Amino acid sequence: MKPLLLLHGALGAQNQFEPLLSLLPEQVPVYSFNLAGHGGAPFSEAPFQMETFVTQLLQWLEEKNLPPMNVFGYSMGGYVALEAARQQPRWFHQIFTLASKFAWSPEAAQHETAKLQPEVVQEKVPQFAEALRQRHAPQDWQELMRRTAAMMQQLGAQPLLTPETLAQITVPVRIAVGDHDPMVTIEETVQAYRQLPNAQLQIIPATKHPLEQLHWPLLAQALTHFFAYA
Repeated sequence: MKPLLLLHGALGAQNQFEPLLSLLPEQVPVYSFNLAGHGGAPFSEAPFQMETFVTQLLQWLEEKNLPPMNVFGYSMGGYVALEAARQQPRWFHQIFTLASKFAWSPEAAQHETAKLQPEVVQEKVPQFAEALRQRHAPQDWQELMRRTAAMMQQLGAQPLLTPETLAQITVPVRIAVGDHDPMVTIEETVQAYRQLPNAQLQIIPATKHPLEQLHWPLLAQALTHFFAYA
C-alpha cells in the first residue's frame, strides 16, 4: 500500500484537501504539507520561485524517508511534483496532476498576473480576500499574491517543464484537466501528455479551475482508479 501525498496549488493550502480525505480508502496513509508562504507557513529565505518549491518537496521526502509515494498535485502542486520527479524519480511511484498549467510564455504570464493585484482583489472581491487572509494567516496574503505574480512572470520567461524536460520524466503520470477550466486549456494539457513517456490523460467533465468547486467524489474515484488502491 503506497502512501499518498497531496500537494496544493498557488495561493492554496493543505487544509483545502479536507473534503477529499474521508472519500479515500481508509487504509491509505495520506500526507500533505504547506509550501513556503502558504497556509500560514513562513516564507523561505530562498527566492519565491518554482525551483524553491521543488527543493522543499524533495527535502520533505528525504526527511520522511518513506517508500516511493503516490502524489496528487493540484495546479502548481502538480507542476512541482513533475519537476521533482524528473530530478529524483526514486521518491515517486505515480503522479496524478489536475489543472496544472504547462503553456507558460510571457504572454500567458501577463494574462494570469493581471488577476493577481491584491488591492483590486480586496476592493472587487472582498469575500475572496477574506478567505485568503484566513487561509494564510499569520502570513500576509497580499505579499503572497505579489510574490506569486512575480513567480509566474519568471515561469513565463523560463518554464521548467518544456517538451524536452517532460520527456525525461519516467514516473507513471496521469494528467487531468477540467473541461471548463479557463486557466488551463485541454489543448496544452494534451500536448504535455504527449511529451510524457509513461502517461495517461483524463478530462474531467463539468469542472472549472478552483479547487473549492471540484466534485470531490469524482476526484476520489479518479485517484483510486489510477493508484489502484485495494
